[in-house]
Amino acid sequence: MLASDTHHMSNLSKDELQALPGVCPTGPDPATAGTVFQQTMFRVKDPQPSLDFYTRVLGMTLIERLDFKDLEFTLYFLAFVDAAKIPEDRKDRVQWMFSQPACLELTHNWGTETDPEFKGYHSGNADPRGFGHIGISVPDVEVACARFESLGV
Repeated sequence: MLASDTHHMSNLSKDELQALPGVCPTGPDPATAGTVFQQTMFRVKDPQPSLDFYTRVLGMTLIERLDFKDLEFTLYFLAFVDAAKIPEDRKDRVQWMFSQPACLELTHNWGTETDPEFKGYHSGNADPRGFGHIGISVPDVEVACARFESLGV
């Protein structure tokens, strides 16, 4: 949706939004200060094409990879961050990563990429419906779309 597409936008004032049923009328509890929405997780069949898409096409940076050998899965954490700000020390990097807002976690269960019986994960867009998408904002949607098309997306 473009900012100019106001016909899709709410006509409620800020106060009216805060007065909707279910919204805490007093605002966030002070006990939640410093809380951030840290990550969204997607399961991926094959990490290589997923990492290529999120890093090369969208421009995200891979912050960390965590392997869980006993459980046979790997986590990849990506975000729109300045790579120069990512700590070199692994312990510091993991702690820093978990403090960043809006990370994307890709979970790869080992073997799914070569299993001919594996049908993939439910997208949430087919019945039964559930999770639908993540949203990425770009400075110029026409320029971004042209770039995506040139990259075969």
